[in-house]
Amino acid sequence: MGRRAVVIVLDGVGVGGAPDAAEFGDEGANTLGNTARAVGGLEVPNLQALGLGNIAEIAGVEPARSPRASHGLMVELSAAKATLVGHWEMMGIISEEPLPTYPEGFPEWIVERFERETGRKVLGNRPASGTQIIEELGPEQERTGAWIVYTSADSVFQVAAHTGVIPLEELYEACGKAHRMLIGEGKILVERVIARPFHGSPGAYERENENRHDYGIPPPGETYLDRIEAAGHEVVAVGKINDLFDGKGITRHLPAPPDDAAKVDAVLESLGSVGSGLVFANLVDFDAKYGHRRDPEGMAGNLRRFDGRVPELLNALTREDILIITADHGNDPTYRGTDHTRERVPLLVVGGGTPRDLGVRRGFADIGATVAEWLGAERNSLPGESLLS
Repeated sequence: MGRRAVVIVLDGVGVGGAPDAAEFGDEGANTLGNTARAVGGLEVPNLQALGLGNIAEIAGVEPARSPRASHGLMVELSAAKATLVGHWEMMGIISEEPLPTYPEGFPEWIVERFERETGRKVLGNRPASGTQIIEELGPEQERTGAWIVYTSADSVFQVAAHTGVIPLEELYEACGKAHRMLIGEGKILVERVIARPFHGSPGAYERENENRHDYGIPPPGETYLDRIEAAGHEVVAVGKINDLFDGKGITRHLPAPPDDAAKVDAVLESLGSVGSGLVFANLVDFDAKYGHRRDPEGMAGNLRRFDGRVPELLNALTREDILIITADHGNDPTYRGTDHTRERVPLLVVGGGTPRDLGVRRGFADIGATVAEWLGAERNSLPGESLLS
């Protein structure tokens, strides 16, 4: 007791070089490397000092002579490049079979049932960028009151609604019905149902990311979060972590603040109150605002802003704390399309011993194993090798 671990996931900030990238159609994708080249070099001196430049070639980020963090790369083992799957793997669940995706849109029976159960028609029903399909179909939704339904390369059923036309509560109720239909009746047809509220007018629609809600699959087995909670520790979820694990193994949920800066604030506030346990945070703007929108300048700017907060995070740690900074997949803002990219992810570990080169780790579960060992929780039977050993 008295020890704490902080895991911060920079959603979508991969480092390229996944050995199976070609199988996903993602050869050459490299979120950090290609972003750096696109903007003439990254300015992240604090991450550089931790050893970010020691794990890969990144323009503007030179290798540190004496990195302040243990540093390495992780290769995902799960058969997907999705947020939920990446976070599950970190906490000990490897998804060997990909979940269904819908490159041609959802089958007619799904659409018809959703329309029947919600009392509204459906627009869209195809893979799309969320911001693009809202701009395209938003005026028609305002005129007709229909849902905008779309998917992506991931296994997701996304429902967008203008909150001036369809109240937020009705959107949530509709997504709950979709969740029961697609996940809760025995056969899992999607990984997540996502409520995507927005407001504004044609040409100036804005998504309400703070009111987004994910309705996911409960983890199919025990995770490191369950083990940490069973050991008597707090498990604090910041942002969409609670949704990704369906609340399982979470003792306190801090709902998604409006941006990544506010999420870092929430992590710091948690460190002021948590006596022992895990603070687990997802910084989604890297993915949602810049990766999917293919905005390398925005990605670089958000990296710079996060880098500016690193000293605050380090100063909030005690000798009984560890901090892990990583990612769940790639989302290269210079790559074709608008979807996630299959990449290795960075791994920076502050605390827990003398900084060292961690090499390339097979699987993300080393994170859960590390946190469990640090907090004295049981590790038997779950995958992963502690980085403290």
